[in-house]
Amino acid sequence: MRDKDAGNWPLRYPTHAPERRCLDGAPAFVCLLFALFATALCAQDVTLRMDVRLVSVFVNVTDRDGAIVGALTREDFAVSEDGRPQQIAVFERQSELPLNLTLAIDTSGSVKKDLSEEADAAHHFVHAILRPQDQMSLLEFATEVKELTPFTNKIAVIDRGLGNLHADNATALYDAILLGSEGLGRKEGRRVLVLVSDGGDTAKSTTYAEALEAALRHEVMIYSIIDVPIEASAGRDLGGEHALITLAEQTGGKSFYVAEGGLDKAFAQVSDDLRTQYLIGYYPHNQEPGRVFHRIEVSVPRAAAQDFNIRHKTGYYGDGPARKN
Repeated sequence: MRDKDAGNWPLRYPTHAPERRCLDGAPAFVCLLFALFATALCAQDVTLRMDVRLVSVFVNVTDRDGAIVGALTREDFAVSEDGRPQQIAVFERQSELPLNLTLAIDTSGSVKKDLSEEADAAHHFVHAILRPQDQMSLLEFATEVKELTPFTNKIAVIDRGLGNLHADNATALYDAILLGSEGLGRKEGRRVLVLVSDGGDTAKSTTYAEALEAALRHEVMIYSIIDVPIEASAGRDLGGEHALITLAEQTGGKSFYVAEGGLDKAFAQVSDDLRTQYLIGYYPHNQEPGRVFHRIEVSVPRAAAQDFNIRHKTGYYGDGPARKN
């Protein structure tokens, strides 16, 4: 009989035995198809799997004097996500994961006088940090962002790119962060964006919030090398400096001032920082439904809060790559 509510023929699906009734009044070949389908289902175990994402967190630990703490073990750390404890599944010291690094150099008018010095210091940095498994790309940003060298591990190619830096007027800092993060997001392994800039963004195409979101979504650590005028006031963009510092803090990187030892020292500090990281990985559980951005907290419970300075990204987006409207 017809189902008076639905107005359709009711379906009686076979469960275990293919010979159970098929469709009322259905042709014989339809019943045969149903029987074959039921037999196939009974002959196999159907397993449903949920793809749980491994969350990787790169962590740097220093003591109250700024010295690197490199002898901690998995048992020393605790990780929580949105305030909920997580179990550490992966732990490594001084991670040997491939390093994907984008060096983005500000070539706007405000730093034009320093371009030769920046190129020389970057040359030393490239020679010191690149291993066979690592890759680097080179960007310059002024009025617009230009890729001078695509990802490569050939130092000579990067050196040629450093020889082609050209100055321009405006400063597309946040465009550089957005585009650099998107490029790094297509690479496997650690993703690092090193910015050399005074921090002023005058292009006004991408916002600070969009740049930060792109870096976090693509799991990019930002290292800011801040090159500001010697003068204490004239030409100095304190807001831009603060933005560079905060971008580094939010993504698990670090900021350095060129005035505190020069460009060579700043690049060396970046290199040291990247070589003394802990890799902590966990599979999230007990997540809060509906939350898009998940906040991460890493601690060393046995130590007093003031004993260690622990740096890592503040969290991650769980809903895919960044998109700019």
